[in-house]
Amino acid sequence: MEMQVTIKTKLKISNSEIALSFSKTMEQYRQACNYVSEYIFNHDFDMKQSRLNKELYTKLRNLFSLKSQMAQSVIRTVIARYKTVKTQMARRPYKYQDQNTGEWYREVRDLNWLHKPISFNRPQVDLQRNRDWSYLSSGQLSINTLDGRVKVDPICRGFNQYLDGTWKFGLAKLLKSSGKWYLHISATKEVTDFDKQAVKHVVGIDRGLRFLATSYDEQGKTAFFDGQAIMRKRAKYQKLRATLQAKGTKSTKRRLKKLSGRENRWISDVNHCLSKTLVQKYGANTLFVLENLNGISFERTDLPKTLRNQNKSWAFYQLEQFLTYKAHLNNSEVVEVSAKYTSQRCPKCGVIKKDNRNHEKHEYHCDNCGYRSNDDRIGAMNIQLLGTQYISGQEQPKFELITNA
Repeated sequence: MEMQVTIKTKLKISNSEIALSFSKTMEQYRQACNYVSEYIFNHDFDMKQSRLNKELYTKLRNLFSLKSQMAQSVIRTVIARYKTVKTQMARRPYKYQDQNTGEWYREVRDLNWLHKPISFNRPQVDLQRNRDWSYLSSGQLSINTLDGRVKVDPICRGFNQYLDGTWKFGLAKLLKSSGKWYLHISATKEVTDFDKQAVKHVVGIDRGLRFLATSYDEQGKTAFFDGQAIMRKRAKYQKLRATLQAKGTKSTKRRLKKLSGRENRWISDVNHCLSKTLVQKYGANTLFVLENLNGISFERTDLPKTLRNQNKSWAFYQLEQFLTYKAHLNNSEVVEVSAKYTSQRCPKCGVIKKDNRNHEKHEYHCDNCGYRSNDDRIGAMNIQLLGTQYISGQEQPKFELITNA
């Protein structure tokens, strides 16, 4: 199995000419991306690589002075962005309520819902390995620009671990953030395929806001990872953001940009630490089971009134990504199962009843068998059971509604 990570390395620029070449190249690349995006939008979202190359390749080289490989990369960049947006729209259907019946409906969205072409606002450029960038024996990076190749020094703690011969470098993305230059390098590595027969632990993980994660394993052990302190800190960020937005001056806009970056880095750090803790806690040959959160909204009564409506969710998709790649490095796997009825089902007798869950007390009490436990723990227990069914051979395990034990 092949796993992929992104290495984020800072670049040490030796002179202003290199910075100017980077800026010029990224701006031309950005304009070319918008040109291709408009073409795709106006031609029924045709994303066939060969047809786009035939129609746009020469124009991109002439209009934006791009080199051969960069012109090809522009088309691939835009296609990838449209495919990402298409997937995101499919994962988040349009919800509306019938004013007469009060019933809620969902309508799956596609690219035809877009009212304008996807815009590329941030200057950046995608670089192909060896053609546009390479790692030199001297330890420097050679990067292609519209003015020719330049050599820069990478600043990245732990970069040497990717030079042991087991990692293969691929596409790199050149970008600028807060006045500093970075190169994001894609790296892949072959790891051992996950073997269901060698599983030692099956861990169900319920994600939420009161507890970012609640885990339950095959031994009946539960671990809670508190999220209320994190939500309070996020509320402080939002309060500060609202104050700055109300002023609307140039200086406050600069502060807002810095604040956003600081908050995103903090969120990433929290998810990194949490995913690392989970992988280290259960060790190798573990199956981590997560519920599919598409279209799921979180109950707000578990937070103080001052925090409600301020934190709609958490970066759970990022957490899942971090957990997945850390698990793969540790010969473990992450699977998603249906979230349907996982918070309503009694893990002891199997009865599914919504009223058995008390959101105010954060408790689940089965009126059929009398079993009682924390509601987040109940969710993790049911998710863990679905993971056990997956190991037993069910590819898409899920619960069906029943009314009797």
